[in-house]
Order: sequence, then C-alpha cells, then structure tokens
Amino acid sequence: MGIIKNKKVVVTGGLGFIGSHIVEELYPDNQVFIVDNEATGKHENIENFHLDQISLIMGDITAINLHEIFEGADYVLHQAALPSVPRSVQNPLKSNETNVTGTLKVLIAARDCDVKKVVCASSSSVYGDTPVLPKVETMPLNPKSPYATTKATGELYCQNFKDIYGLDTVCLRYFNVFGQRQDPNSQYAAVIPKFITSIMNGESPVIFGDGEQSRDFTYVKNVVQANILACETDMQGVYNVACGRRTTLNELVDMMGELLDVNVNPEYTDPRAGDVKHSLADINKITAQGFRPSDDFKKDLEKVVYSYTTKE
Repeated sequence: MGIIKNKKVVVTGGLGFIGSHIVEELYPDNQVFIVDNEATGKHENIENFHLDQISLIMGDITAINLHEIFEGADYVLHQAALPSVPRSVQNPLKSNETNVTGTLKVLIAARDCDVKKVVCASSSSVYGDTPVLPKVETMPLNPKSPYATTKATGELYCQNFKDIYGLDTVCLRYFNVFGQRQDPNSQYAAVIPKFITSIMNGESPVIFGDGEQSRDFTYVKNVVQANILACETDMQGVYNVACGRRTTLNELVDMMGELLDVNVNPEYTDPRAGDVKHSLADINKITAQGFRPSDDFKKDLEKVVYSYTTKE
C-alpha cells in the first residue's frame, strides 16, 4: 500500500466503519482530522489509536463550519453518509440531506480552501439492476433507490466541481465492503456482520430472496488502499473499488459455517425493495493505476470472523 506522509488529511465520517480504517492507516504519518456526528460512527472504532495524533471535530457536515476545518488541508476523504438502501426507502429526505447537501457543502469548502483533491465514497448501487456484468464505469447511471440516487448525484456534483472550478475529485464506487468494526447490530447492518453474529448466537441467518443473489464482496483494507491511491496518483473521475469476483449468499453462508464449524440452516424470506440481484465489478480502470486487491476472499472473511469471535 502506498504511503501518504506529512499531509493534513480530513476524513469525514472518520468514526465510521470504513472511515476509521482509513484513519488507522493515515494517522501515524499525517495530521488527521475527523469530522463525524456519530449518526452511524462510534468513538470505540478509534479508541485503540493514538488519539493525541488525531483531531476529532464532532458535528454534522451539513451544519458545521467546514471551511475552518479544511483550511490548509491537502486531501479530504469524504466518507460521511447515511448508508443503506432500506433506510433511504424509509426516509429519502434524510438520506438526501446528508448524502447530497452534505457532499455539496464538502465540495464548496474544499474549493474555497484550495484542497488538492477530494476523494468521495460512492457506491455500486448507482448501476442499478441492469443485468449486464461486470459493471464498467462507462455504463449509464441507473439508480433504483433513493440511496443510489444520492450517490449518483454526489458523483455528478464532483464532476461539476472539476469542470467548473478545477477542483480535483475522485469518486470511488465501493462494492459490498466488509471488515472488522462493521456494526452487526443496526437494523441496516450489512450482510456479513449480520450473518456472523446470527450464526455465533445459534440463530438462522435471514436471507432475503433465494440466496442465489451474488455480490463482489470487498475487504475494507482494499478500500483503504484505493483511497490512498486516489490521493497519490493523478486519478480523476469514477472508479470501481472491488475484487472483480462474485459470491452468492448461499456460498457465503456455507463458508461461514466452515469457518465457525457450525451447520448453518438459513431462513429465506421475501426479497427487499431496491436490492439488486447480482453485483460484479470490472476493476481494470483502477488496477491500471496500481490497485492490487487481496485475492483470497475466504482468508479475508476468516480475519473478520476471528475479530468477532475474539471481540478485537
């Protein structure tokens, strides 16, 4: 993984699952500022870091003075968002306020403070339910949920700010990120932590649909690598961040059963509104920039299972 050194880096959403992993990689060698309102992030995600090397600003990106924080920053890694398709279906206005208005405020402050580059977290959900696989960055945007629409809008704003104001921007389309410190207890929890905790508690993991839906599961350290690469190179525009392989939920459950040495019998229920059937990334564009994802999904999954069983 590349190294950023002696820079001022702002990580919005730095108390969150992905944001905290980015902070963990950067803080020993840089001046790192976290902006978070704990909507989904938690202090405990960074409690084992050397906090004297990190500046934590508590507040909502839609409300606080970002100009004050961004002054002198080299990079802004914008991870703050209200994630989850189901959450956005229930409350589209709140998702829009955080993910669209929040992103716009980040871009305005970065422009005004002459930030070198803004790297924005986007999502594979912008591709929608088109059956064409793998998903290539040149495909038309086809968001099928309010959450996906907010991410697509953020990408368009990033392009506007590059074209009109000359602000360098990169949007990273994350595919089904998993890893340590992912919250299994939220009603909107991602499938991997939810499955692990269900199995560990002797419960049947719940699968929405027939379990043959597939995902390009991406270990969080690969996402960290992509963010650092986006800062270090001349990357501009949108890039898929994934591993370029897919796993069905039925295969995932079988793997977890093996790792936990348990015979797992999932409970199947109706598919969820807004969910896509299959997801697979073409990662040629980002690998051309030097991105090298880990190539052993089961090994990465094992690390995560271990972190839950040992409560790291």
